Amino acid sequence: MTDEFQIHIPPSFMALYVPPGKIKPTLGQRDMAERYELCEDLANLLTEKAANMQFTLGITEDLVLKQCELGLLTEPSVVLPTEARWVVCRLAELLQWPLPEDLSPGQNHSK
Repeated sequence: MTDEFQIHIPPSFMALYVPPGKIKPTLGQRDMAERYELCEDLANLLTEKAANMQFTLGITEDLVLKQCELGLLTEPSVVLPTEARWVVCRLAELLQWPLPEDLSPGQNHSK
């Protein structure tokens, strides 16, 4: 078994690459695994920064998450807008913060 197939990619991430009405992702398994690892790493790297922003600036968790998403989308961006949203939702989960208001409830972004 090769390394890329040992990575569990959550359905919430795979869904980013499945067009409406289709069942097959637009990315291959290896490419998707690379994108997932990048996004998961970004979410983990942002946990300390986000917690510090919330504490030092005295702003709401929702505002911190929105600022993180804007930062992820700043050019040159390494993630797509849908990936940035996933990273922010995963970040909220890692910090045990409520999900951003504009995310529909019931979606699970964890590993």
